[in-house]
Amino acid sequence: MSSISFFEKNYDSVTECIGNFNGIDLCIKREDLIHPVISGNKFRKLKYNLLEAKKRKNSEILTFGGAFSNHIAATAEACSILGLESFGIIRGEELGKDLEKTLSTNPTLVYAHQKGMQFYFVTRSDYRNKENIPVVKSLIEKNPSIFIIPEGGTNLLAIRGCQEIIEKEDDFDVICSSVGTGGTLAGLIEGSKSHQHCIGFSALKGDFLQKEVSKWTKKTNWSLQTDYHFGGYAKVTSELIEFINTFQRNYNIPLDPIYTGKMFYGIFDMIQSGFFPKNTRILAVHTGGLQGVDGMNQTLKQKGLQTINSL
Repeated sequence: MSSISFFEKNYDSVTECIGNFNGIDLCIKREDLIHPVISGNKFRKLKYNLLEAKKRKNSEILTFGGAFSNHIAATAEACSILGLESFGIIRGEELGKDLEKTLSTNPTLVYAHQKGMQFYFVTRSDYRNKENIPVVKSLIEKNPSIFIIPEGGTNLLAIRGCQEIIEKEDDFDVICSSVGTGGTLAGLIEGSKSHQHCIGFSALKGDFLQKEVSKWTKKTNWSLQTDYHFGGYAKVTSELIEFINTFQRNYNIPLDPIYTGKMFYGIFDMIQSGFFPKNTRILAVHTGGLQGVDGMNQTLKQKGLQTINSL
């Protein structure tokens, strides 16, 4: 298979039904199995962006992310496959002061670095206006063929890719996904049928994602669930880690603590509380993100807390 054909291919994910709980059927779409790093929604979001970059004959990709970003790791890997240069604007100026030390303790950044990504570390205040800061403008001036992909990969091309997660035979009543920037949920909504309801489980505090998702879809068959963020983005509790480990033991399916772990915790809690009518059929999308587990385990070990088991 040629490098470009990896992204041109239409992937039909395996769907595993793990059981009936209080009269509710729960199945999982294993998007995490597409690729070890370019997995789940990262493959879907990058697919049409990278095909467009190749079509335009762009030779460099510029994107943005945090120190443990799934998107940064996936973009670096994808660019390596396609023979493209990759540039990452990374939140956290302090991380660049001793890059060797940062790479020795950060599995995400060391992986992206090994795949050839060049890093530019910026302050958190600059990062809020990241697409207009001097370093970005300078990169664009020096590399006129650069192709910019937003943080998390969310844009119209990403929505198009995420629509393909839903297949014709996915005739479920409810479709669930974790939510970071809102692009995956928007794509699922756009790909869903009128009788289906899409629920996004926010990994972040607050309800601002309602507005973000609404930018990408006019459909109304969806809602956001904001009760299962466990303190906010990248925040975890011992209860969540125990749930992830128990889920893995029971179903032999790994979850990540930032996105999918919180979603599945929320789904089971809502089933137990009687939120869903009897005989509801739920499809939960496993969006991958497992590369972030090693970084989270480092943090948990430093705090003397229980870590996430590996398969």
